[in-house]
This record gives sequence, structure tokens and C-alpha cells, in this order.
Amino acid sequence: MKVILQKNVQKLGKIGDVVESKPGYFRNFLQPRGFAVLATDGAMKKREEELEALRAKAERLHQEAIAFAAKITAAGSVNINQRAGDGGKLYGKVTNKDIADAIAAVVGADIDKKGIKTLEEITAVGTYKAYVKVATDVQAEINVVVYDETVTGGPPAPQAAAKEEATTEAVAAE
Repeated sequence: MKVILQKNVQKLGKIGDVVESKPGYFRNFLQPRGFAVLATDGAMKKREEELEALRAKAERLHQEAIAFAAKITAAGSVNINQRAGDGGKLYGKVTNKDIADAIAAVVGADIDKKGIKTLEEITAVGTYKAYVKVATDVQAEINVVVYDETVTGGPPAPQAAAKEEATTEAVAAE
């Protein structure tokens, strides 16, 4: 059955596309969530009229997602304090919710924990890379620095870490 997409749907198409869908997928997933409408003659005429507006809206949302991803990437890293035992091994692991809360505190906006991916489980003190899915085709990269909260002194201030990196880069450039 032919349907007209009202929103971007991963692995199916973008806003305004006329795609082929199985009836059950349309009836149970696409239609109830407002992702698609049936491609009737009237809907096709309306699609032609609204296609430009939909594409402009999609482009605006895409640009906003890119700007938000740049804001996350510009943060550089987030610090997370966890209790750790001997050798820096954590008593629990750092979850996506912990990472999302830390990013939200730095960026000032809510982050969906389901959109965060790490290459490995974070079970020890150290620095890890995390990828934040901001939109369907936009993702940001950020470092997650895990510290042992029982160690006196705690993590260095973010400004101090940035100054140290700038100094190291300046020395390396000479």
C-alpha cells in the first residue's frame, strides 16, 4: 500500500516521500504516531501543495539538530563521579542515564538516554568516548571522564583542563 510520510522514518524515507508500506506496519505504527497518511488522490494533491512547506520545516529542524550537536561537541567532555574500589574499578557501571544527566547539566537541555552509545561498557575510572544521536542523521561526539569520588581533590575544574590542553597543543606546535 502506498503511504505519504509526514515525518522522517528511519529505513523508510523522509518527509513528503511516497513509499510502499505493508498494511499492518501502516495501521499499527505509522498512522497512530502520525508518521504517515494513506496516499489517496486527495492526499496526493494536498501533498504537492504542502511538499515545499514540509521540506522547509525538515531543513529547519535538521539545522537546529546540527547546531545542538555542535553545542554538545563543543562542550568537549563531561565529568562523572562514581565510587570506585582498588585499581579504579567502579562498584557499578556508568549508565546512559548518568551520561545523559551529565551532558544535560553542561549543555542545559534534556538528552534522551536512548540516543547515547558508547563503544564499551564504562566499568572503570578513565576517559571514554560517547556518541549522542541528536536526530535521525545527526550525531555528536563527547568524552566521558569518570573519576573516583572517594579520592580527595576530585576532578580538575573544566577550565583548568581546557587550559592544559591548549598549553599542550601550543607546545606541540612549536
